[in-house]
Amino acid sequence: MSTTLQINGRDVQVTASPDTPLLWVLRDELHLTGAKFGCGIAQCGACTVHLDGKAQRSCVTPIGILSGVKITTIEGLEGKSAVQAAWIRHDVPQCGYCQSGQIMSATALLSEKPSPTDEDIDAAMSGNICRCGCYQRVRAAIKDAAAHGSTAPAEV
Repeated sequence: MSTTLQINGRDVQVTASPDTPLLWVLRDELHLTGAKFGCGIAQCGACTVHLDGKAQRSCVTPIGILSGVKITTIEGLEGKSAVQAAWIRHDVPQCGYCQSGQIMSATALLSEKPSPTDEDIDAAMSGNICRCGCYQRVRAAIKDAAAHGSTAPAEV
C-alpha cells in the first residue's frame, strides 16, 4: 500500500501500512532521524514533529490519518530558526537526545505565543522530558528566541 505524505514542504510516497506510526516512517523509510524514539506512548517528547504547525508526538500518530497534513521535522527547520540559534547560545544540550523534540515544541509555542510567559513555557514544554535536567537553559533559550523573533534566522 502506498501513502502520500507532505513532509518538509514536499510530497513523499511511503509504502508503510496506514497504522504505522509516523516516527517509524520518518526514521526507517525516509531516513529522517532527528525525531527520536523515547517511550513509544507520547509521554517523553523525543519524537515531536509539527503537524500543520502544532507540536505532536510522532510515535503514536498513524500515517493513515495524515493525508493533506503538513508535516515538519527538525530537518525541515534546516538550522535557520532563532530557536536553534538560541539553543546554541545557551549551550542547552548535554546528551542531546531530547533536543530535537524540545526545539520542535519550543518553535510551535513561539509561533502561537511570540512572547510567552513562564507559565506558557511550562505548559508547552511539560511533555518534553530531559534526563540531563537542562530545563533552566531551555527556558532561557526560549525567552532569548522570543526576544530575537522566534522564527527568523538568527546569528549564533
